[in-house]
Amino acid sequence: MITDVPGVLVGHHERVGDGWATGTTVVLVPDGAVGAVDQRGGAPGTRETNLLEPENLVQRVNAICLSGGSAYGLAAADGVMRWLAERNLGFPVGVQSHEVVPIVPAAVLFDLPRSEWGNRPDASFGYAACEAASESFAQGTVGAGAGAAVGSLKGGIGSASEVVGEYTVGALAAVNAAGEAVDLSTGRAYAADHGDFGVEWPSRPASLPSRATDLNTTIGVVAVDAALSKAEARRIAVAAQDGLARAVRPAHTMFDGDTVFALATGARELPEASGPFGAAARPAALDALCSAAARVFARAMVHGLLAATTAGGVPAYRDVWPEAFGQPPG
Repeated sequence: MITDVPGVLVGHHERVGDGWATGTTVVLVPDGAVGAVDQRGGAPGTRETNLLEPENLVQRVNAICLSGGSAYGLAAADGVMRWLAERNLGFPVGVQSHEVVPIVPAAVLFDLPRSEWGNRPDASFGYAACEAASESFAQGTVGAGAGAAVGSLKGGIGSASEVVGEYTVGALAAVNAAGEAVDLSTGRAYAADHGDFGVEWPSRPASLPSRATDLNTTIGVVAVDAALSKAEARRIAVAAQDGLARAVRPAHTMFDGDTVFALATGARELPEASGPFGAAARPAALDALCSAAARVFARAMVHGLLAATTAGGVPAYRDVWPEAFGQPPG
């Protein structure tokens, strides 16, 4: 899980049923973390991403807000800011401890067709997600993944992590792509070779109802306990987008606004110019973390697909191919 990176917490708040299938997920770093972002695709919905550019003033963020609701859902970040401000967490702008501006970059995915019109996350969703934040959290049809869809199937929240030497790299993805995450002729996930997912991949096509492609967007966060600059953290986010492209086909379309944030908590320093790599020691260590970021983000997307349950009229993988979970087909 992304919370295997010390100092990272995750919380969800969602509404599913009675005309609702949407929600918000917050990745909290109460002690702050160096932040970066990489955005691809033609339909982004974001907030406070320009401040993450390496040349800009603010270095550390307090939380990342991921939400359904398309551009309306950006309002959820207001609740995250209020929760942080009540705890005096943010960028200091005065002499008093409460004079802070919480730094909360945000991104949204398009899930409006899953809910009745007007039912979308607001500031209360962000605040409630912060209240629920902990090291343990659910995957699947929760939080920002409540109304997510990936191609013909239900999407959801997924997470994964990997140890690279003395560092830990974790990812969280809200899987909501225009492309497919599964070869529909076999039922095998495109990123199936990225890990042991505890399923027996099927080898049969499924009969799925035709579904018009929505304006989707996969959003997520990759975190590492290394001490990185903003520019180095951005390389982590760039690499995580490679993992996204391994997990869905096609990726980064005009109908996606794929956005991945990176968080570097700074607990462990990267090596400097010494050892067998000499001056290349630090870039080599960063490269290993980037490779891991791609792998864990791809794995997180598969977990989000497998953990999802049918909601908002979109069938879940587990209902289409139940034999993957040891259940009889049909």
